[in-house]
Amino acid sequence: MKNIGLFAVLFLLAATTLACALPTALTPPSQVDQTATIAAQTLQALTPALPNATPLASPVAVASPSVSSLLPHSLYFLNNDKAGLLQIFRIERDGKTFQQVTYEPSAVGSYDVSPKDGSVVYIANNQMLWVDINGAGRRVLVDGGPVDDNNRWTNSVDSPVWSPDGQTIAFSHGGLSFYAFGTGVINRVLENQIDNSAGFPIVRELYSPNKYSPDGNKLLINIGFYEAGTQAVYYPANNTVVRFNRPDGGLVCCNAQWIPDGSGLYESSSTIGLIDSGLWYINAANGNMSTLLPGSAPDGTYNFADAPLVGPDGQLYFFFNNLKEIPSSAHTPLYMVRSDSDGVTDRVQLRPDVFENTNEILWAPDASLAVVTYAPIQDVYQGGQAVIEYPDNRPAAALTDYAVQLKWGP
Repeated sequence: MKNIGLFAVLFLLAATTLACALPTALTPPSQVDQTATIAAQTLQALTPALPNATPLASPVAVASPSVSSLLPHSLYFLNNDKAGLLQIFRIERDGKTFQQVTYEPSAVGSYDVSPKDGSVVYIANNQMLWVDINGAGRRVLVDGGPVDDNNRWTNSVDSPVWSPDGQTIAFSHGGLSFYAFGTGVINRVLENQIDNSAGFPIVRELYSPNKYSPDGNKLLINIGFYEAGTQAVYYPANNTVVRFNRPDGGLVCCNAQWIPDGSGLYESSSTIGLIDSGLWYINAANGNMSTLLPGSAPDGTYNFADAPLVGPDGQLYFFFNNLKEIPSSAHTPLYMVRSDSDGVTDRVQLRPDVFENTNEILWAPDASLAVVTYAPIQDVYQGGQAVIEYPDNRPAAALTDYAVQLKWGP
């Protein structure tokens, strides 16, 4: 996601997406009805309201999916239902079969997919809910109640993240919390730091989960400040937090990805603003950061990076550009590249075309493809047309006209 998306999380931990209390009773259509109507619902789904503007030309030529297993896994995402409410949808591996998973009377906010069985935990109406892979068995796991508009950080529920074994859900509710899926036991381990000494709440630190390490022993967390924020690693085994240390003391943001053995992370930023652009490596044990591609290069140019992933070949796949000037738009044009682990050695451009107006990039775990969402207009920074992009000469393949919060299923 772009910096603006992550900073929205760091500022409010999704408080702005939580609606006032609404009735929660809901009887979803039968699974037969869901399956029978999903194609029509998907085709009729509307993108979020956009400012009046002339849409940009399609960034790539796309081909219709025709391969039986177009995707390595099923793909989950948010799109509008017929009522214009964001719901969770799934595309099967064939790239053609769509199913609506949630049928909430209010918009779905953040969510995550169980890596074990494809069930979904999600936020709607300030509740954390669960449904199985087909959208059945709806359960309320946590009910935050009506949001306090004067102090939204005390009871807002947000940011569910499954552990790799599917047994624990990390989420934010007054701080960093854990829900034991088997027992329903909730444990809050980090309390949000709110200063009320002035007679009104001032945020010192807000905590929310981001993503588990592959082995499940560590959890990347977001830490929100009154202005901006940063990230850190939380160790559940001993309840410790390892904060990241940039050599220059700058903020840490915005797109982090664990390496396969969980010993470290790559952090990237493709825009310059409150934080620098560039690429870093983070040692998860001590939080020390190594600058691989500085935002401001020694030669006076600027480096931009996004979506780093270590492939099965040990190479680093990411999106990159080096420019003489800072782009006027928050959408930096990028190229798909591959390099050694340092982001520099033997770096090669995998595709001749430039990727413009990208809002979200989700690599396949084996780096065989990336699903990219393209903004419908330049000033939209979340969601857009979802397209499969390959690191070779295969033509791109369009998946859906609108998607946001892309996640792989099991």
